[in-house]
Order: sequence, then structure tokens, then C-alpha cells
Amino acid sequence: MKKIPIRQLQEISSWVASIQDLDKLLDLILKSAAKMMNANASSLMLIDRETNMLFFQSATGVKKDEIKNFQVKLGQGISGSVAKSGEPLLIPDVVKDPRWFREISDNIGFKTRSIACVPLKVNGKTMGVLQVIDKANGSFLTEEDMLILSEFAELAALAIANARKIEQVKIENTHLKEEIGSKYQIIGKSSALQSAITDALKVANSSATTLILGESGTGKELLARLIHQSSPRKEKPLVVLNCAALPESLLEDELFGHEKGAFTGATHQKIGKFELAHEGTIFLDEIGEMNLGMQAKLLRVLQEGTFYPVGSNAAIFVNVRVLSATNKNLEEQISKGKFREDLYYRLNVVQIHMPPLRNRMEDVPLLAEYFLNYFKDETGMTGLMLSKAALDKITRYSWPGNIRELRNAIERAVVMGDGHSIKPEDLPISARKPNASAFPTGMTLHDAIDWFKKEFISQSLKQTAGNRSRAAENMEIQRTYLSRLISKYDIKDQ
Repeated sequence: MKKIPIRQLQEISSWVASIQDLDKLLDLILKSAAKMMNANASSLMLIDRETNMLFFQSATGVKKDEIKNFQVKLGQGISGSVAKSGEPLLIPDVVKDPRWFREISDNIGFKTRSIACVPLKVNGKTMGVLQVIDKANGSFLTEEDMLILSEFAELAALAIANARKIEQVKIENTHLKEEIGSKYQIIGKSSALQSAITDALKVANSSATTLILGESGTGKELLARLIHQSSPRKEKPLVVLNCAALPESLLEDELFGHEKGAFTGATHQKIGKFELAHEGTIFLDEIGEMNLGMQAKLLRVLQEGTFYPVGSNAAIFVNVRVLSATNKNLEEQISKGKFREDLYYRLNVVQIHMPPLRNRMEDVPLLAEYFLNYFKDETGMTGLMLSKAALDKITRYSWPGNIRELRNAIERAVVMGDGHSIKPEDLPISARKPNASAFPTGMTLHDAIDWFKKEFISQSLKQTAGNRSRAAENMEIQRTYLSRLISKYDIKDQ
């Protein structure tokens, strides 16, 4: 019994696995089928379930272009009958078969003598048909030809199923990227924010380790995501880990993974975050919370590009771009022996500052509107508005908790409000900007100047997350002079 040669079957199967262009793949399968069966023409038709019509997806033969202009009703003709019943048909002489729909052959001027037609099925469901027309030598199509055609049909159905899965994944990925993109947008037009974004875009095209500084809630992770998405690594993973959320033993396990049996309860191998991020980016948030032991292991990865999973003696090489963030003053941590200086210089090749919200107050209305729309969509309260009085209250507040506090305030107002308009009393904030302390009276001018200097320096250090160099730059003074003032006024770490 004649069958497809194993070598040709393997070749066609490799096409199915490697070629993602469905039209190209089906053309190859059809041409191979026609050649193998010495057929004059072949065609592959798919069912449009909305119209119950079959359309020509691919065809071979001298009339292959003209035939694609036609469609066949489900149940009409030989191909329509096979599509409807899901059963193959071999018609040695179409003139003698009442099911033959001769309109297409007559219109394109193609003489048809015999037809072999088999269904294309995936998981038992018919999606179309594969058919061949006439032998080139004038003989009739046979049962052996049907067997060959059925094997080609299985391959074609598999190719179509794979292509549809790939297309569905692409659609889902597109939707997911759109959803993630909207979730992680950086909102604002202030010069302070734009400066940080400009720095991020500059560094994105390099592989330089980047340290993002800023207070809690300012959006440091958003900036890290922007760097990754704007980099050549954007198609590779971005892996995020909060170093403050885990104790040392669990942090090592998260970063480097473990082998099966490495410790009690290690019933299977675990892949660590660094390995998951291979050829992509890893973002280590709250890096200032990492203890010295873990800092040494992280330094080795940065220096050598290798690490050892817990319980393994085999080194794993990774190519990972490292971004990190902290709200701590790492230089102060170094002076106290809490952070390794060599690691600091490895992480701090490029430094970017995310400004606190109080330094970009012109962005507050934009952020409030963005969060309001987000929670309106989430709750279905499409008519909810932000009253002018509420907006005034929002813009007068200094937001010590930064964007995170603003987001939570809007969410609370949406949930606890009347569903029509957000009023000032719906917002869990004070209308008055909180001051560091009430301005003292009853002191000399000299003492008042000293008091002001101390408060001004303290606030400047808070705005730069305790970074003295940045604070000195903002105040347009030398860093050494700032350090003397800090000592003089006994200003504590910010």
C-alpha cells in the first residue's frame, strides 16, 4: 500500500513545527500532496462558521488564482458535503454523482473528472476540507490516494491549529501588553519628572547598572519598567523583586533558586530570579535593605555573571541587566558599615532620581484624573466626577506618601463616595499642607536663621532620599560645606 515516505513525512512535519506563516505552510503541504499523488490540482478550504460557507485558503494548479474567488455553502457539492458530514468522499467520476457542484469548474474552464476529498479535523471538530482533482496521467483517483490525502490532511490540520494558537497567543500578548502598559504608565508633564524620564531613556540603550533613588511611593519601579521597555532587552523578561520583603535565607532562594533536596522541604528544583531574567532585566527594589551576606553574593553576580543555586556546586552563567532602587542614603549606610562600598559603585554606574510628588505639584491633577478613570472602569461608575472643591483640596495637600498615597486616596473616595461626585470629605487627607514644625517665635534673628537653615537642609535631604551630593547640588553649595552644616546642626539621617 502506497504511503508518504518517512523522509518526506519528517520533512513536512518539520515545516509544521518551524514555519509560522500559515499561507506559506499550507502551500507547501498542498504542493507536496499534489506532487505525491500526481494530481492536476489540489485545494484546501476552511469553514467560516459565521456564514456557514467554505472559502479557498490555498490551491494549486493552473487555475489556482481564479478558484479563490469562489465560495461553497456548507453541504453544497462534494467539498461542502464532506465539510458538513466530516466523512471523506472518493468520487471516481463526478458526472455520475448528483452532489457534484459543477458551477466553479464551468466558470473557470477547468475540466474535472474525479475528486478525492477528506475533512480537516482538530479534536474531532471539522474545520475544513482538503481535496485533489484528477490524475495528471488521466487515470482515476483511488483508495490509496485517499490514504495519502488523509495523512496530508492531518498535517494541514495540525498546521492550522498551531497557527491559530500562535495567533491567539499574539492577540492575548498584545492585550496583555496594552493592559500592563496602561497600568504602568508614568503620568505627568512637570520638568522634574521629565528630567528623570530623559535620564531613563538615555541609559536604556546601554547595559549599565542603574540606581534609582527616591522616596517611597514616587514610582521608582515605573521608571525601571520604562528603562527595560525602551531597551534592546524589551522582548526578554523583566523580573522584579522587593529585597525588603524577604529574610536572608528566602532572599537567596528567590534570587538564585535551589536544587532538589537542598534543604528540608526542597522537594523539587526551583529556578531563581536571576536565571529567569537571563538576557533580560532584573529590578531589585529596596536594595538598601539587603544584608551584608547577600550583598557579597550579589556582588559576585555583577562581577562575574555567575551564581550558585542553593545546594549546587555548578555555577550558572547569566547575562542580566541590573536595575536597583532605594529610598535610603547608601553613602550613609556605607559609613555605618551597613552597605558594601564595592557593591555601591557596581550598582551606581548611573544614578537617577525620582522626584517626590510635592516637587511636581502640577502633575497632581493629571494623576488624580488618571486614577479616577482607572477606578471608574474597575467599579463601573462611569458617571463619577471629581468636584472642584475636592480637586482644590487635592492640589493644596503636599502628599508626603507621594503617588501611592494619592492613588489610595482616590480609590478610597471612589469606594466610600456617593457614586456621583467625589467631595472633599471623601478624601482621607488634611486640607492644609503639613509643615515640618510650626514656625517658632520669641527668638533672636540669629537663632531664627539657624532654625531655618536646619529645617531647610532637613527638607532638602528628604527630597533627595538623604543623598548629600544631590542635596548640595540642589542648594548650589559644596558637599563638604553641607556636611559641616549637618554636623553643626546635628541633623539626623533622613
